[in-house]
Amino acid sequence: MECVANARPLIKLHIIWKKDGVPISSGISDYSRRLTILNPTLGDSGYYECEAVLRSSSVPAVAEGAYLSVLEPPQFVKEPERHITAEMEKVVAIPCQAKGVPPPDMAWYKDASLIHPEQLSRFQLLADGSLQISGLLPDDTGMFQCFARNAAGEVQTTTYLAVTSIAPNITRGPQDSTVIDGMSVILNCETSGAPRPAITWQKGERILASGSVQLPRFTLLESGSLLISPAHLTDAGTYTCLATNSRGVDEASADLVVWARTRITDPPQDQSVIKGTKASMSCGVTHDPSVDVRYVWEKDGAPLGTESGPRLRLDEAGTLHISQTWSGDIGTYTCKVLSAGGNDSRSAHLRVRQLPHAPESPVAILSPLEKRAINLTWAKPFDGNSPLLRYLVEISENNAPWTVLLASVDPELTWVVVRGLVPARSYQFRLCAVNDVGRSQFSKDTERVSLPEEPPSAPPQNVIASGRTNQSIMIQWQPPPESHQNGVLKGYIIRYCLAGLPVGYQFKNITNADVNNLLLEDLIIWTNYEIEVAAYNSAGLGVYSMKVTEWTLQGVPTVPPGNVQTEATNSTTIRFTWNPPSPQFINGINQGYKLIAWEPEHEEEATVVTVRPNFQDSVHVGYVVGLKKFTEYLTSVLCFTTPGDGPRSPPQLVRTHEDVPGPVGHLSFSEILDTSLKVSWQEPLEKNGILTGYRISWEEYNRTNTRVTHYLPNVTLEYRVTGLTALTTYTIEVAAMTSKGQGQVSSSTISSGVPPELPGAPTNLGISNIGPRSVTLQFRPGYDGKTSISRWQVEAQVGQNGEAEEWGLVHQLANEPDARSMEVPNLNPYTYYSFRMRQVNIVGTSPPSLPSRRIQTLQAPPDVAPANVTLRTASETSLWLRWMPLLEQEYNGNPDSVGYRIRYLRSDGRGRAVVHTIHDRVEREYTIEDLEEWTEYRVQVQAFNAIGSGPWSHLVLGRTRESVPSSGPSNVSAQATSSSSMLVRWSDIPEADCNGLILGYKVMYKEKDSEARAQFWLAEGNASRSAQLTGLGKFTLYEIRVLAFTRIGDGVPSRPPVLERTLDDVPGPPVGMLFPEVRTTSVRLIWQPPAAPNGIILAYQLTHRLNTTTANAAVSEVLGPSTRQYTATGLQPEATYLFRIAAQTRKGWGEAAEALVVTTEKRDRPQPPSKPLVRQEDVRARSVLLSWEPGSDGLSPVRFYTVQTRELPSGEWALHPASVSHNATAVIVDRLKPFTSYKFRVKATNDIGDSEYSEESESLTTLQAAPEEAPTILSVTPHTTTSVLIRWQPPSEDKINGILLGFRLRYRELLYDTLRGFTLHSIGNPSTTWAELTPVYAVHNLSEVSLTQYELDNLSKHRRYEIRMSVYNAVGEGPPSPPQEVFVGEAVPTGAPQNVAVKAATATQLDVTWEPPPAESQNGDIQGYKIHFWEAQRQNESTRVKTLFLPETGVKLKNLTGYTSYWVSIAAFNAAGDGPRSTPVTARTQQAAPSAPGSIRFSELTTTSVNVSWEPPPLPNGILEGYRLIYEPCMPVDGEGTAGASEGTRGGPGSASIPAGVSKIVTVDVKGNSPLWMKVKDLAEGITYRFRIRAKTFTYGPDVEANITTGPGEGAPGPPGEPFISRYGSAITIHWTSGDPGQGPITRYVIEARPSDEGLWDILIKDIPKEVTSYTFSMDILKQGVSYDFRVIAVNDYGYGTPSTPSPSVSAQKANPFYEEWWFLVVIALVGLIFILLLVFVLIIRGQSKKYAKKSDSGNGSKANALTHGEMVSLDESSFPALELNNRRLSVKNSFCRKNGIYTRSPPRPSPGSLHYSDEDVTKYNDLIPAESSSLTEKPSEVSDSQGSDSEYEVDPGHQKAHSFVNHYISDPTYYNSWRRQQKGISRAQAYSYTESDSGEPDHTPLSNSTSTQQGSLFRPKASRTPTPQTPGNPPSQPGTLYRPPSSLAPGSRAPIAGFSSFV
Repeated sequence: MECVANARPLIKLHIIWKKDGVPISSGISDYSRRLTILNPTLGDSGYYECEAVLRSSSVPAVAEGAYLSVLEPPQFVKEPERHITAEMEKVVAIPCQAKGVPPPDMAWYKDASLIHPEQLSRFQLLADGSLQISGLLPDDTGMFQCFARNAAGEVQTTTYLAVTSIAPNITRGPQDSTVIDGMSVILNCETSGAPRPAITWQKGERILASGSVQLPRFTLLESGSLLISPAHLTDAGTYTCLATNSRGVDEASADLVVWARTRITDPPQDQSVIKGTKASMSCGVTHDPSVDVRYVWEKDGAPLGTESGPRLRLDEAGTLHISQTWSGDIGTYTCKVLSAGGNDSRSAHLRVRQLPHAPESPVAILSPLEKRAINLTWAKPFDGNSPLLRYLVEISENNAPWTVLLASVDPELTWVVVRGLVPARSYQFRLCAVNDVGRSQFSKDTERVSLPEEPPSAPPQNVIASGRTNQSIMIQWQPPPESHQNGVLKGYIIRYCLAGLPVGYQFKNITNADVNNLLLEDLIIWTNYEIEVAAYNSAGLGVYSMKVTEWTLQGVPTVPPGNVQTEATNSTTIRFTWNPPSPQFINGINQGYKLIAWEPEHEEEATVVTVRPNFQDSVHVGYVVGLKKFTEYLTSVLCFTTPGDGPRSPPQLVRTHEDVPGPVGHLSFSEILDTSLKVSWQEPLEKNGILTGYRISWEEYNRTNTRVTHYLPNVTLEYRVTGLTALTTYTIEVAAMTSKGQGQVSSSTISSGVPPELPGAPTNLGISNIGPRSVTLQFRPGYDGKTSISRWQVEAQVGQNGEAEEWGLVHQLANEPDARSMEVPNLNPYTYYSFRMRQVNIVGTSPPSLPSRRIQTLQAPPDVAPANVTLRTASETSLWLRWMPLLEQEYNGNPDSVGYRIRYLRSDGRGRAVVHTIHDRVEREYTIEDLEEWTEYRVQVQAFNAIGSGPWSHLVLGRTRESVPSSGPSNVSAQATSSSSMLVRWSDIPEADCNGLILGYKVMYKEKDSEARAQFWLAEGNASRSAQLTGLGKFTLYEIRVLAFTRIGDGVPSRPPVLERTLDDVPGPPVGMLFPEVRTTSVRLIWQPPAAPNGIILAYQLTHRLNTTTANAAVSEVLGPSTRQYTATGLQPEATYLFRIAAQTRKGWGEAAEALVVTTEKRDRPQPPSKPLVRQEDVRARSVLLSWEPGSDGLSPVRFYTVQTRELPSGEWALHPASVSHNATAVIVDRLKPFTSYKFRVKATNDIGDSEYSEESESLTTLQAAPEEAPTILSVTPHTTTSVLIRWQPPSEDKINGILLGFRLRYRELLYDTLRGFTLHSIGNPSTTWAELTPVYAVHNLSEVSLTQYELDNLSKHRRYEIRMSVYNAVGEGPPSPPQEVFVGEAVPTGAPQNVAVKAATATQLDVTWEPPPAESQNGDIQGYKIHFWEAQRQNESTRVKTLFLPETGVKLKNLTGYTSYWVSIAAFNAAGDGPRSTPVTARTQQAAPSAPGSIRFSELTTTSVNVSWEPPPLPNGILEGYRLIYEPCMPVDGEGTAGASEGTRGGPGSASIPAGVSKIVTVDVKGNSPLWMKVKDLAEGITYRFRIRAKTFTYGPDVEANITTGPGEGAPGPPGEPFISRYGSAITIHWTSGDPGQGPITRYVIEARPSDEGLWDILIKDIPKEVTSYTFSMDILKQGVSYDFRVIAVNDYGYGTPSTPSPSVSAQKANPFYEEWWFLVVIALVGLIFILLLVFVLIIRGQSKKYAKKSDSGNGSKANALTHGEMVSLDESSFPALELNNRRLSVKNSFCRKNGIYTRSPPRPSPGSLHYSDEDVTKYNDLIPAESSSLTEKPSEVSDSQGSDSEYEVDPGHQKAHSFVNHYISDPTYYNSWRRQQKGISRAQAYSYTESDSGEPDHTPLSNSTSTQQGSLFRPKASRTPTPQTPGNPPSQPGTLYRPPSSLAPGSRAPIAGFSSFV
């Protein structure tokens, strides 16, 4: 392009080229005039512009331009392959894409023919020019040409299309895959093939997805791949993809691994913690084991760094722990779990609760609306993140301390009206808020508010009026209750008037409020007044008290009786007559008359007779009797009232009549001569008239015909009787006389010439005719004192033992001088008596006779009834009867036969009396059972013994407690009145079954055969007889019963149940509509009958229509009543239909059930609903309103929802039973527990199935509700006389329904007596309840929730109370417990007796004394004591109780065990029962004789010896000092023998020998309490011996006896052959041959030996093996110089056999070694003497030469002084120490010597003091028991350690034990040696030999003449031991209480060889 421009100056012309506005620089030439474009391309197209500019000039530039267009011929961008193969039915696109400018047009030719795509639907020209052919056919094979043309030219390309059918080929098969549970996974399966292969997926044999099958969750994708969504753990396995078409099949497989999804299964829960405590947010995860998880916590969306502070900690389980929580920790916490197995997150809210803040700005003002009320307001405080539970309001009245006014104010309130305040007081308030953490601080105090004064609202209290005088009345009162004074009291007004008369009031004003009494004076005598008192304050006069009426006191009469006349009627009686005074002058109530008579000089000794007033007669008559005879009396009459006597009538003088005189006084004799005597007397004391003279008579004794009588004048007081015969006995009589006759005679006998004397005592007392209350005494009179006996006296001593009892006068017999027997009356039955007599004559009383024998009177029935009989209610069917038992002296018989009889019957006379017998004489209470409820009984008690019954006690009345009715009402009927109601009627309950006061009735009803609980319909009032039940189910059969209830509770329902059906009605909707089959044009519907059919179903009507607003007609069809399904056809596909079903009864069509259905085959289960929500305001105590959003219905409408609940923290998911409609999105979930945390979830159900459950709701807690259970009252017991102790058990926590705030105690007094008539008539008002018939309850609130007992005090004595309990929480109070009844006024003593002291009196008696309990703890009169006592060692077996029924303070406990410690404890009892026992005090009885020892046992029985052992007495009864053993043959023994005994103790063996006669009894005394065995060796063969043993304390007790027969026994071996003896040096060998083995094999041999000169055999060698026939032992074990006989005994299981014949005697003398010869000793002595002299000489020389030299140490020379004691007793291991005892005193320390390598000793001998023998011939033994041996003693403390273990016998060579085997034997003086007298000068032979090898095997080493220290070859297997009596059960190595002889030592110990270690 060229651009030519012109301008001047040319040099400044400048040309610029631009393309599309952008300058260009290339291709410009020719001074910018020419632009050359070489090889132009499409990119060069555009607008080119040439611009000319003149530089440095203001001339504008000029420009010209032109467009350049570049054409481009077509060019293929994309061409088809030359050959294309395509599969049939596929789509093929033949590519052909060309470019060019302008864009070319595309044209296609097939086989040279142009293709018109618009005419062929299978051909389509694509936008890029390609040709697409759908659904390839074989005809499509051919040559295709593509032409591209534009203005620049054309191009073409060709391809050949071949259409083929190909076998399937899986081009991309499935891969082994891993998927997370719940996620989706695709298994690939891409295929090729023609036609297109069909894909089928299989797992095993199960087809999962194909063209026609598709299981839920398995989806076949277009590509042929399989989509599993969601995957389950069960989906793991091998999956196979099959591709099939007409040409063939291809398949491919892969394994699917399903990991468990990482899920949070224990998500964090919403929490509310208290500030400062620890919060733990859990995040429990389940995940696949092969997956690692990581936890991340966020708070409010921000990550939480747990390492940021010590308060946060994350543990391994993912739980987040937050300590020391505070408000900054409040928020939402999210736990995220990250893992290859999936991620999960859950959130929870943390709420930190703290104490609420104090309520703010409290204000108290007087209420403008109410009097005595204050309005209190405040502002709601911060609640501490926890809802406020309540406010607590405290009040301070008149500056008093704060007290709780309102404990539970609704937390929603901010005001409260405080009512019930007291006027004239000031009040201040404060309050605090309470949440579940606790109480806030109290708010500020309000300003003090004062209430205005009001007149007193209550009258003065306790107004008492009492007449003081006959003209004054004292009134006393107490102020009104302080709470009713309503201000400061100023004084009182008293108003009074005459009662019953129309007169006005008189008033007294007391202006001092402190005065609370007034004396009303100047009143009228004996007049009734009405009096009232009122208090007043500044506001006015208060209420007057109730009227009290009082009389002025009576006055005394003011006039005497009138017309008084008196006269004597006989010698002792005066008759009075008089008229009564006028009533107006009596001035009171005439109480009677007093008749007064007195002697004129003795007015103070007047006789007064009171006569009751006689209001019928006008003339009164009275008598005064008992006056003196022939005496003048002044008489008078007066009338008297209660205050005193009226004036006397004027006195009148009267004399009583004359009468015969009394006896003369002091009859006596003097001047007694042979023919005369002088008789003297005095005047009678009772002259009874004017004495006219005396009569004296005398006669010879018992000769009436000799009587002489003289009459003497009244002044004569003596008379000489003459003309008597000498020495003759006369009876002389003297009597005084008046005009009325002769008086009483005084007489006596006298012998003429003989003066009378004091009589002597009666003799020969005999007793006969012994009865219960009398006996007959026979006696011989004593010396009569020469005059007649005027009186006999009987004295008695009462009691069994009679040591200290006093003699007392029990009977006198007068004026029967010739009596020789008499009956003694008025004795006590069943009592021991001794009698003695005295006789009395004119001189005096004789001394007593000797006592009679002791007799016991016979038994008689009791005389008295039990006292203090009381009857109390015990229960509904029992009464508690108590009485005071008879005292022992009232039994009148054998105490064992005494008992009580109880008789009771109903007070109304129905039924018979029932008698119950109690055979325990000390029983004092009985519960009478099986009585009728609420019935009064009459009860009596009597005592009885073996003879008969005593009197019945007085009647006592008691009523059983009220109970529930024991039967239901009769004649129950029911009648349906509508479909939901019925009328129930009933009749009365039989009176006997009411059991109390009927308060009303309850109708129980429930559907028949239903499991539901019955419902109750209440009909209050005992006159109700019908009830209308409403709200019932329609056409439902009900069971109906009726029960009555009392205050105690519900009674028994009536039976049988009445059945009645409600009337029918239209039915409810059918239920359970489901569509199990749905097609595109038809559906099948099923349903169930209505839940409420309300009658008999007659038909169903089904209608359906399209669910659109435009739908026209519905299709309707009526079906039969049994139809349950229906198929609707001809429906439109993919449409929604509404189906309705209604049921029909005879009442009509009921409500229809509706359901929607979609006609599609693509139905699925619904999606779960959203997370359910509950708003806080929808939470109630037992229900919540739950709401949710529904999920997708899966094209099948939801039919219903299901709700599940879970009780936190650990409950299981439970189905909520209510059905939820399909269209509901909320439901009230009821039947929940109050104050319990729950979670909820919901699922939907459609025709296909159930959805998953929704997400769980947030946890929520239901509100508190009132408690639903009462506490259980365990007991109500009287505690004191005015208080009871209540014990209870609170209800279980789940029944409290909230936080327990306390207990409520209700109590009231029961008035049983006043209610007796209530069961006899109905209460007029049917609604009257028990509360209106009894006092109201008093209430105690106990706010201490941990209480389980409470003492309720300040109750009234002798009243019955009813007590109930309930619990309460913040919401309210629970039901009350059943009432408990208790009688108050009697309580057991609460204190124990004091200062109990016990003292031993004898071996069987303890004396116990005590003081009563403190007076304040006696709770009534102490009626007696119970003394509990028991042996200290065996309490359970020995406890006894002695009961004292008198409040005495001492007792003697008898018949106890001797020397035994007893514990004694004492309890007092009163009428209510036993009090507590005193602290036990101990004392021991004195010693007594012991019981017999335990069993005797025998062992080691040979023909001549036996071991006897015994056990200590079971009851020592003291300190055992020893035993006595006595034995004797049962039959006399032939021949003379010797007796011996040996005994063992724990200390060791000893021996003795004793002579015995042929049939002598041998007695051995064993001292000390430990010897429990003895060896007896002096027995004869085959003889039976009787052994007796008794123990001794301070005296001997009874013995124990046993018999034993000496051997050989039956079956024992025969004798071995005669022994043959051989000697080798100092060893002896015994040979023998075997004999008859008897009935069992021989087990061992025993060798016995005896000194030849003594006849006692003893075992020498024991336990010789049965195979051995010879035995070697050392001569050292024998005594030197003594000859011995030996014999052998075989032993088998039957015992010791017959001994062999004794061997020839063998001497035990040994030859002395040379160093013991005398000449050797002399030589040694001489050599020693020379050596000593030389040594002395040398020392003297050295001493002289070194006189002044330093003394050298001479200590080196001391080494040769002597052997130390330790060296002297050093031992080798195989030997054993023994001890030699000389006949001199021994020192234990120096008693060891070494001899031939063996320690030797002789057996110890006991002192004679320890064993005592009864035989007289002891001289033979005295020389065997040297006197010196008695000095061998050891302290007892050293003996006590002798029971060591066997290891104690092994002596350490380097250490001598303090208690060695040697010490053991030397220490006991009871052992002695009786082998031989010790020969002077001969050293003792060894007594023991021991062998023991380390291995414990027998040692068979033959004896040689070596230096071996082993002297014998005793074979002794370790396992073979013959125990000498051993306690059974003691292991061999364990020390026992029984001494073990050496033969019983345990294996391994060094035991001495039996034999000569035993004792002869």
